[in-house]
Amino acid sequence: MKDSQTTRDIRLRPARAEDVPAITRIYADAVINGTASFELTAPDEAEMTRRFETLAGGGYPYLVAELAGTVAGYAYAGPYRARPAYKWTVENSIYVAPAFHRRGIGLALLKRLIVEAEQRGYRQMIAVIGDSAQTPSIAVHAAAGFEPIGTLRAVGFKHGRWLDTPLMQIALGKGATGSP
Repeated sequence: MKDSQTTRDIRLRPARAEDVPAITRIYADAVINGTASFELTAPDEAEMTRRFETLAGGGYPYLVAELAGTVAGYAYAGPYRARPAYKWTVENSIYVAPAFHRRGIGLALLKRLIVEAEQRGYRQMIAVIGDSAQTPSIAVHAAAGFEPIGTLRAVGFKHGRWLDTPLMQIALGKGATGSP
C-alpha cells in the first residue's frame, strides 16, 4: 500500500463471511496491543465468525473498508442493551489495522455506518470508547457529529492500568422526535 492512497481509494462494502479472517487479525491486534477493547484475550476465528453471523443475521450493519484489495478496517452496529426499550438504540464499533491508521478509514466507516443504521430505523447510536486516551477515536466520533455524554471512570483494568470509558452519542434520523 502506498502512502499516497487516500480516502478516495477506500472501498466500503458490507462485510462477508470471507472477511472474517482479516477482521479477526485486526481485532486481535486491538485486543493484544491496545485499549479500544476491554477483552484481554483475542477471540479466535470461530468466535469472530459466530459474532459476525449473529450481528449480520440480526440485520445490523457490518461493514469493511478495503484499500488496494486489502481489508483495512471494519465497523458494525449492534444492540446497545438487551432490554426491549433499547430496541432503537445501537452501539458502534470501529477497528482499523495499524498499517492503515490516520488515512480517514475510521471516519469513512463511521459515516457509512450511521447512514446504514438510519436506513434500518435506528434512532440513537452510542459510542462506548475504551480508554479516554483513545483521542483519535474520540476525534473521529466528534467529526461524525457525536457529542460527549459522560465518562465512566476507572472501570477497566488492562495493560497494568485503570481505564476510563468515554461515552458519546448521536441522534439518527428523527432521533427522539416522535415514536419509532
